[in-house]
Amino acid sequence: MTIHRSLQLSGASSGQRNVWTRMERLAALKKVGEWKEGDPVEGLRKVRTAFKAKAKKKKDDK
Repeated sequence: MTIHRSLQLSGASSGQRNVWTRMERLAALKKVGEWKEGDPVEGLRKVRTAFKAKAKKKKDDK
């Protein structure tokens, strides 16, 4: 059975998420060396997600 066209999401799920799962947070903390195997997985510190880079302003060619 298919979803009616009016109920489909148009690219909303392809955007950047601002909340990570516990496994994603653990992977990010392992990468910077702030968590290792055997450490508790509860009470993890916050981890910043990737942000979009600001576009550079174009100079006028005058």
